[in-house]
Amino acid sequence: MKMFKLSSKDMMLMLVLSAAVLTMPIWLVPFGAGYPDLMQKFAIFGLFAVGFNILFGLTGYLSFGHAAFLGVGSYTAIWSFKLLSMNVLPAVMLGTIVAGLFAVLIGYVSLRRTGIYFSILTLAFAQMCYNLAYSVLTPITNGETGLRVLRDDPRVLDNMFGVVQEGSPVGSLFGVNMQGYPGFYFCAVMLLIGFFISLLIFRSPFGMKLIAIKSNQNRMRYTGFNTRPYLLIAFVISGMYAGLSGTLMAVTDPLAGAERMQWTASGEVVLMTILGGMGTLTGPLFGAVLIKYFENIFSAFNESSLLEIFSFLPEPLQHFVVTIVHPFVGEGWHLTLGALFMIIVIFLPGGLVEGFGRLSKKFKSKPTQKSE
Repeated sequence: MKMFKLSSKDMMLMLVLSAAVLTMPIWLVPFGAGYPDLMQKFAIFGLFAVGFNILFGLTGYLSFGHAAFLGVGSYTAIWSFKLLSMNVLPAVMLGTIVAGLFAVLIGYVSLRRTGIYFSILTLAFAQMCYNLAYSVLTPITNGETGLRVLRDDPRVLDNMFGVVQEGSPVGSLFGVNMQGYPGFYFCAVMLLIGFFISLLIFRSPFGMKLIAIKSNQNRMRYTGFNTRPYLLIAFVISGMYAGLSGTLMAVTDPLAGAERMQWTASGEVVLMTILGGMGTLTGPLFGAVLIKYFENIFSAFNESSLLEIFSFLPEPLQHFVVTIVHPFVGEGWHLTLGALFMIIVIFLPGGLVEGFGRLSKKFKSKPTQKSE
């Protein structure tokens, strides 16, 4: 269809991103991040941030409750594994659909308000879901212990087709266990599909309407344009992305806990989007990778590892440098992230994408100056 036609620049972006994501196990090795568990987090939270950006980046509506959909997707996936099959495809479909239905209910109520009131409403819904998972819904969520897959679960479809899995039950795709590198590549493919859909939305008339709503919603209403259906659709799509991300968490680790619905998870995706560049296509991906890298790599540094890193320095200088750096790594990695967030918000309001844009302009302008 003409409305979904992408430019050659968009197709090139898609090809470059696909190559970068699929070759992560190679080029992330020098950065100490080339192992499957961390790369799975990059893909899952990148997808989460891309979906959140459809709501926050395009409409300007800031939700503090998207972790609720993350948790709903995880719980739905685990119940799919327990009742139907360890095949990940039913879990992915059901987790995404159930999260979307859940988003319809929350979005219908929350979108009656705008600004900070909308944000508070979504936060309230998410905290209600979090507390319900620990109390009233314990038969469904298993409370504090968390919901996990057991060997004696019914798994109707697996029993029907005579599928038998040796050892602990794990998610699989037609016999291929979704752990390690196969799990990463499955998450990577989901990320690329999600990014492509996001790209289509950004370039479609629907996406242009969302941007117009963000620019001046009151003026659109004065012209007789009903903005609420468009906002609700954007909210539901964003919730489905979050549900899919939660499903992928359960796919790579068959366990679901209420902590995935906590407000901190919602705040984390907000940080990812702002750090990378809200309203941009690739910004949320950069933000997700940066935060998860800090969380998993910087937090692992301790005093002994720092002494080893700076062992090339003279001993007095070595200890001085370690004393300066140590508060910013290990348990203090949040301090580094906070400082970086402040710098980006103050000097690069458009996030990392704006910084990359400025650098590319400087490199492009140098040859032209020389030729003159």
